[in-house]
Amino acid sequence: MLEFSNITKKYGSKVALDNVSFNLEPGKIIGLLGPNGSGKSTILKLVNGLLQPTEGEIKIMGNPPGIMSKSIISYLPERTYLNEWMKISDLINFFADFYIDFDINKANEMVIALKLDPNHKLKTLSKGNKEKVQLILVMSRKAKLYLLDEPIGGVDPATRDFILDTIISNYLSDATLMISTHLISDIERIFDEVILINQGTIYKHDSVDNIRQQTGKSVDQLFREVFKC
Repeated sequence: MLEFSNITKKYGSKVALDNVSFNLEPGKIIGLLGPNGSGKSTILKLVNGLLQPTEGEIKIMGNPPGIMSKSIISYLPERTYLNEWMKISDLINFFADFYIDFDINKANEMVIALKLDPNHKLKTLSKGNKEKVQLILVMSRKAKLYLLDEPIGGVDPATRDFILDTIISNYLSDATLMISTHLISDIERIFDEVILINQGTIYKHDSVDNIRQQTGKSVDQLFREVFKC
């Protein structure tokens, strides 16, 4: 589904990613884990074609990022990018017009499940509810690759489990789902694999089961041990 081959990304003299390589298979949920500034968002932006690598090659289903990959990728950025003056219902209709794989019925069902009013404008919503709207729009697509950058970062703990269940129940089973997060204890139960990254290099890429068997630790415990200040 996704191949990173010797990817280096520099911003001027700053190296954000240093010779990063990994392969992701279809039908997996992957946690992209690392401290702030480790390169997680840079990876997601590179896959989505928002940035270009300084060196190396990226392939999505055998093709470089471009028009084809944009048609199969559903991307949730860390920051809200939607028009504040639009109603939730307007945004749903906008996405339905823009993306051929958008399921408007699923979106409306998720609005009800997440207790949102479709007639409310985005600017009237709390940060957490804005993130819920973005999540609805992203997960209502029948994509092949979902990229979620901190999808539960701005919501209260009581809402996190519900959102995780929403993610699991609304992505296609043959798709690949990559989630960037630092709230590992809340979310590691849904991961098949994790990529641990620090200062632009990969520390470990393995299945969650292998990590638990080999280390005797949860992913959260390993993360805290490896990346402690």
